[in-house]
Amino acid sequence: MFSVEETIEVAVPVSSAYNQWTQFKSFPRFMTAVKKVEQVRPALLSWTLAAGPLRREFQAEIVEQEPDSHLTWRSLERHFGHQGEVSFRPATDGAADRTTVVVRIEVDTPAASALLGGLPELVSRVVQRELRHYKAFIEGLGAESGAWRGTIRDGRVRPVEPKPHRSRVAHWPVG
Repeated sequence: MFSVEETIEVAVPVSSAYNQWTQFKSFPRFMTAVKKVEQVRPALLSWTLAAGPLRREFQAEIVEQEPDSHLTWRSLERHFGHQGEVSFRPATDGAADRTTVVVRIEVDTPAASALLGGLPELVSRVVQRELRHYKAFIEGLGAESGAWRGTIRDGRVRPVEPKPHRSRVAHWPVG
């Protein structure tokens, strides 16, 4: 088992960086190892990865997702055990138009280690490369191509809190 953590700063606001990350079907447009992502349900994704002659399909569950904050996942495959988190926060200098994106991945199984090259250094380089591609993609767009603003806790989508109703009709004071 090993862990990898990589960080990049992107020149878009937190909400734009987060919103684009929720557009999983767009991942093959900027991540070279990702060939296809299908969102089966809001908290269930089917991934196809390929690197050279190696190809792997697996499903992952979004365990927790909080808009403009973070997203955590875990693979559902016994032979491709890994979990991870991506977090979004304002850049360290507090600039509203820049975001620090941090990706943490933990690889659990020998099979996953073998597919990913078996070396933490290789996985780290791949994550760095893919984050650079994400940066170029989102900065090139200038804004997100879509968004999913739902919240997920323990793998379940939480209902959106209803907004207070604000009537345009004046209410009589009570009492």
